[in-house]
Amino acid sequence: MRVISYNVNGLRSAISKGFADWLATDPADVVCLQEVKAHKENVDFARIEALGYETYWYPAEKKGYSGVAVFTRIKPDAVFYGNGIMQSDAEGRVIRLDFGDITLVNAYFPSGSSGEIRQAYKYQWLDEFFEYIYTLHQARPNLIVTGDYNICHRPIDIHNPVSNKDSSGFLPEERAWMDKWFDSGFVDTFRYFNPHPHQYSWWSYRANSRANNKGWRIDYISVSKSLEVLLKDAAIYPDVKHSDHCPVYAALDL
Repeated sequence: MRVISYNVNGLRSAISKGFADWLATDPADVVCLQEVKAHKENVDFARIEALGYETYWYPAEKKGYSGVAVFTRIKPDAVFYGNGIMQSDAEGRVIRLDFGDITLVNAYFPSGSSGEIRQAYKYQWLDEFFEYIYTLHQARPNLIVTGDYNICHRPIDIHNPVSNKDSSGFLPEERAWMDKWFDSGFVDTFRYFNPHPHQYSWWSYRANSRANNKGWRIDYISVSKSLEVLLKDAAIYPDVKHSDHCPVYAALDL
């Protein structure tokens, strides 16, 4: 199973920049998108489905905001929309697909960069999501959790950890949550294969950040420890440019 996680920062915008042409190159079996900012009927989904992907959408109630989707060439046995928590579901943040005994959760974690109210909600969401996954893990132990986590875990994951120590996305409390996340039984698939610095998945539009590779690694594919032995590969694709993020990739030998 080849999996991609990609915050497209507006799917219609990404399509206008060649996203569907890139999808036609067969980059993965399952493509998990965040921040689609669109409902299915407002996107040329027929072109995507013509490539052999079934498409599952969970948009936010607010138009042009947030939302997740999964495009898959492997037919799921079941699809679950949301995680049953009101505000998270209103913002279209979680979608789950079951493939046999494998469960994939695609999530768009909140950003706290707009101010204290959203940062407080981010902490609330992190606690709620952890409990949701903890409970799910009891019943479905083979988990893949993809998404824009909106957190850099360690100094190696951000271009300037010193100047960003007080920035949302690299705050001590957020990084401690990531410690708890991985300590609870998840594997960071990219770091499993790649220990090297200067590997990022998001760059600010300001100050020519992408050209200078002044980025943040905030997009992850985590797998439960039970799937660690099945990992084949993981990568980041910084040269794919339909968004301020780029795709991240992991492959499992199922």
